[in-house]
Amino acid sequence: MKINQTQRVNAVNPYQKQNDQQAGSLSRKRKTDEVQISAEAQEMLSYSRVNDPERAKRIDELKESVSSGTYRVESGKIAEKLLPYLKNHKQE
Repeated sequence: MKINQTQRVNAVNPYQKQNDQQAGSLSRKRKTDEVQISAEAQEMLSYSRVNDPERAKRIDELKESVSSGTYRVESGKIAEKLLPYLKNHKQE
């Protein structure tokens, strides 16, 4: 008595459908993500704060004062900004 008949006419392969789906998905092109920037956003990017002459002047002044050693940090202002953050983000 044969248990495995290799030459059956109507043999069903339960994995054939899965193999066909995988082969079909490999043949299709992969989709890629695409980003489009609107005209308004491009305009905003063209005029950034870096191009602002007042800001550039202030940055140059800060660089000069730091390099010469005359820049002073106001610890009170730093503490005022840090305190609310530290209160909201206590270690749990």
